[in-house]
Amino acid sequence: MNLTIIGSGYVGLTTGACFANVGHHVMCVDNNPEKIAKLLKGEIPIYEPGLEEVVKTTVAAGRLQFTTSTEEGVDFGDVIFIAVPTPPQSDGSVDLRFIEKVAREIAQVIKSYKVIVDKSTVPVKTGEKVADTINRYKPDVEVDVVSNPEFLREGCAVDDLMHPDRIVIGTNSDRALALMQKVYEPFLAPILVTDINSAELIKHAANSFLALKISYINAVSQICEASGADVEKVAEGIGADKRIGRHFLNAGIGYGGSCFPKDIAAFIAISEQLGCPFTLLKEVEAINANMKQRFLKAIRNALWVLDDKKIAVWGLAFKNNTDDIRSSVAIELVHALVKEGARVTAYDPKGMENAKMLPWADQLTFADSPMDCVDGAEALIVATEWPEFASQDFLEVKNRMLAPLIFDGRNLLDTTTMKELGFRYTGIGRGVA
Repeated sequence: MNLTIIGSGYVGLTTGACFANVGHHVMCVDNNPEKIAKLLKGEIPIYEPGLEEVVKTTVAAGRLQFTTSTEEGVDFGDVIFIAVPTPPQSDGSVDLRFIEKVAREIAQVIKSYKVIVDKSTVPVKTGEKVADTINRYKPDVEVDVVSNPEFLREGCAVDDLMHPDRIVIGTNSDRALALMQKVYEPFLAPILVTDINSAELIKHAANSFLALKISYINAVSQICEASGADVEKVAEGIGADKRIGRHFLNAGIGYGGSCFPKDIAAFIAISEQLGCPFTLLKEVEAINANMKQRFLKAIRNALWVLDDKKIAVWGLAFKNNTDDIRSSVAIELVHALVKEGARVTAYDPKGMENAKMLPWADQLTFADSPMDCVDGAEALIVATEWPEFASQDFLEVKNRMLAPLIFDGRNLLDTTTMKELGFRYTGIGRGVA
């Protein structure tokens, strides 16, 4: 099939590359000429494991191409996916200006029947508004609007798309459904067919539930600290129940990234607009914000005064296997430390180039390796769960540090080992070793 993806960010580029990888012919559209120029030269603007290889392979095979022309993309595709940003507004609701703009642009150039697919995470009833917009500007051309939410995790997005848990297709049109089933025919996954509104709600409800699990175990971690229990053991016991599962029961300094904070705020706003306030999610947000403050308090208690203290930070990306620092708790921690006068040296395997673009980056020192990062440090903070951090020679780490203090915001390190090596180790829900 000929497929068009409008928007070539994390979701759009990965989706387009994987569609091309299974045999479809895909045209990715983006209004950023610099990004398209890089892609045409074979340069991938984001770090995502496996993505560069898929893009290069499918471009070489002639199944993936790039353009800045919406008209060219609309003419090309039988099915047109909208994968543009849906950023939050100050009240938590979703800014839909990019979705509306793309809908108008499609209407201005569309010449024949197309299926228009909302791939971006959007509030319920957005599909209806996209259809109304296109019909308003081009009433003489028939279109069907479909909701097809993505469930990609940064750091394993290629695998998630190639081997999905489920595919959700929201449509009231048999014609559109037949085309969407053809799109996903190469993917061996169950397909759930719903109405458009239900499909749109599924994405926000799913992400909010995952965030709820994280905040739940973080609330439990506070009880563990107060009682002397180990949250890792508690999570293991809870997760062994098949009705609950172990995934996302990982205590830490809180969730971040470009999805969870935005989607939870959006779902709260949506529920209030519909007259059904989702107060439980407000508590999820509050617990998440509190985890960072508790962690900072523990650091302050140990160091007394942060001003002029040299602190090493391992991790800047919001999670491992990505260079994405958007809404990263690690970045928020670093910024808070800097504002209190700490001299922060940071290292991240993939996120440092993006961090160097921060407006206050000149107040940081960026190290070339985890070991260089800890030289002369009075404390080490583990802020992102990169596996390579756990495999360091911690005897050397101790010898390089001015004081053997570790604050593990991701419970990445082994408490017993750290204690045996002579560190004062603070994790989440594990007390102080």
